[in-house]
Amino acid sequence: MKALITAGGRATRLRPITHTTNKHLIPLANKPMIFYAIEKIAEAGVTEIGININIGDKEIQQAVGSGDHWGVKITYIEQSGGPRGLAHIVKNAKDFLGDDSFIFYLGDNIILGSIKRFVEKFNNDHLNALLAFAKVPDPERFGVPEIRDGKVIKIEEKPSQPKSNLAQTGIYIYDHNIMDAVENIPPSARGEYEISDANTYLIDKGFNVGYEEITGWWKDTGKPEDLLEGNQLILRDLAEKEKEADIAPGVTIQGKVRVEKGSYIGGKSLIRGPVIIGKNCVIQDSYIGPYTSIGDNVRITNTEIENSIILERAEIKCGKRIVDSLVGHSSIITASGDSLPWGHKLIVGDNSVVEL
Repeated sequence: MKALITAGGRATRLRPITHTTNKHLIPLANKPMIFYAIEKIAEAGVTEIGININIGDKEIQQAVGSGDHWGVKITYIEQSGGPRGLAHIVKNAKDFLGDDSFIFYLGDNIILGSIKRFVEKFNNDHLNALLAFAKVPDPERFGVPEIRDGKVIKIEEKPSQPKSNLAQTGIYIYDHNIMDAVENIPPSARGEYEISDANTYLIDKGFNVGYEEITGWWKDTGKPEDLLEGNQLILRDLAEKEKEADIAPGVTIQGKVRVEKGSYIGGKSLIRGPVIIGKNCVIQDSYIGPYTSIGDNVRITNTEIENSIILERAEIKCGKRIVDSLVGHSSIITASGDSLPWGHKLIVGDNSVVEL
């Protein structure tokens, strides 16, 4: 069995962060989100992984490398023809996949627990396809199954009137018959080759299509608030380890907090977990509250931050309280009175959101 991970697209809903960073490399709990997908696949015993990337993209390759870190071999597959839907990604990977069964894993999906049981069910039940579903409050955003007598009879993409509260998640397992489906489905009304249509094709042709419900949490990180929730979910399971930082005597640390090597926390700082703080950071006279991830080389002074993701090399010294925020690489947030004339001075990129 092989695996195919998606890591292309433009992620317009996450701009301006994704103007400069591939969405799949945005860190959750200080780890690029695509790393979680690779870890799940490697844990399931799969050692050959193809990663679908945009044409000319070197960013994913530089970050992920050959796969040796996870004991896998990674092949990069450029998405010829541009973004034309998930079924087109499968079709585009035909030479890599050959006649092998494979896990199709959307690289921006985060789940709790192992996917081994999905692979075992696929093999033990001799399935042609296995689809992973999860209960969601807004199924109209996803591919939604219609289930009758325990069998999937149809998948409808982004329906206005969903037949159930289940969503097709970003994890699928297929045998070689999916290639017949992706070759024969027409484009949808939005001009894309939908994986939901390919799944329905297999069902209509009488192939053995099974499903498994994800019982833990699952998160599709398509919007900024989804990233923050995904970060929360991972931090809840944060493993404690010995703090390698320089922590001054006046600092208070509560709950699960991980501070990496080379960082300094001083003054009257309070760190209340779950929180992860990267390498070579300086936190001075600040409060870092629950569900906050702080990347490497960040400086925070006289500021309160909670439920936020702060990327590498950011500098924050504003004397204010920051919540529910994404702060990009090398961003600077300072107090409005630090320079003249007084007032809020902004350099705001496309699709930014600012609350003053």
